[in-house]
Amino acid sequence: MGKLTVGALRAVLVVVLTGTVAVQVLMLWTLISGNDPEDGSVPLTPLRLLTVAGLASAQVALVCVWRLVTMVRRGTVFSSTAFRYVDVMIGAIVAASLVWFAVTAVNAPGQREDPGVTVIMGGIGVAVLGVALIVLVLRMLLTQAVDREAEAAHMRAELDEVI
Repeated sequence: MGKLTVGALRAVLVVVLTGTVAVQVLMLWTLISGNDPEDGSVPLTPLRLLTVAGLASAQVALVCVWRLVTMVRRGTVFSSTAFRYVDVMIGAIVAASLVWFAVTAVNAPGQREDPGVTVIMGGIGVAVLGVALIVLVLRMLLTQAVDREAEAAHMRAELDEVI
């Protein structure tokens, strides 16, 4: 992975992480300060809390990506340590989908005349679960790569003994 690619990815991660923290702070400040302009038509308080939770799961995934990029840069990504970050990332994606399903449930009563919106939102939640499955498949590929790396190291050691 080139320095430019790593630098660009890290810049994007910092911007997204900073933005999500800013949104979380504003949401929590609105709730704590009592300046919530909720008029009762949409349940804003639960949606704000769910937004904070959803952004927290995204932040966990961003930190895991940062750590994995660091491991790639150092050449240590094909080790058992990487599994911890990938597993946490899968959990964060599943948590994000569960938060999205909760947002869908909170929003559903307001969509009685147009239930298609709720169906579309449910479909987005399923798509997010699909991303978790894709990362799980990538984890399986990482497992195979780590196994091959260990096997290659063993063969190199045997070859060194023969030579």
